[in-house]
Amino acid sequence: MTFQMKLAGLPMEVSAIYDSTRQFCQEYLTKEEPVFSVVIQQKDIEDEKEQFAAANQMQKQFLQSCPDSYLETLALYRKIASELLNDSTLLFHGSAVAVDGQGYLFTAASGTGKSTHVRFWREKFQERAVMINDDKPLLHFSDSGILVYGTPWNGKHKLSNNLAVPLKGLCILERSQENKIQAISGRDAWPKLLQQSYRPKEPEKLQKVMALVDKLASEMKLYRLSCNMDPLAAEIAYQGMQE
Repeated sequence: MTFQMKLAGLPMEVSAIYDSTRQFCQEYLTKEEPVFSVVIQQKDIEDEKEQFAAANQMQKQFLQSCPDSYLETLALYRKIASELLNDSTLLFHGSAVAVDGQGYLFTAASGTGKSTHVRFWREKFQERAVMINDDKPLLHFSDSGILVYGTPWNGKHKLSNNLAVPLKGLCILERSQENKIQAISGRDAWPKLLQQSYRPKEPEKLQKVMALVDKLASEMKLYRLSCNMDPLAAEIAYQGMQE
């Protein structure tokens, strides 16, 4: 089946195998003329299976009950992310929330507590806070700054909105017994920023990723947040990212 969707400001045409993929992208469908197309074939799904099988045992167990229709959504985002690099747009692993129309992005290894920390932000700021994406937002780089976009790939809690806001700050989160935030340099943050970015295998695409990570490291305010699971961490992080 074929449908049009719009991500990070770009309309595209998608040819998918499963009807459920269109439903998955429902909030991002468009009638605008596509600027590029993505075609999913069974081989793309098989490639996703191989990547799972090559990972740890937990992922192998997950694969046993993982339907091809779900793997198609992963293959689709992989292909879209590769195409969007041509428009200076980067797929980034993190949790993004907007407060008063400005975006704050938190990244860390899986299981560190990104989603929990961002939930504290939503609880503290209430109607001032809007969830952008809880897992895989898109970052678009332009001469006027960096925009963070919502996507359908929004993590196990399914938290996202189809919107874009200017990115004010990016914070690398780590667990600690006390709450503390400090500004860090792009040089210090660069390895983690690259690690949390989608990295295609093709050398020319990887070069584009590294160039965008360079821009992220040089143009964005970067922080390291040491925090526990106390809701007070949200206040400390917010105040620290205003300076």
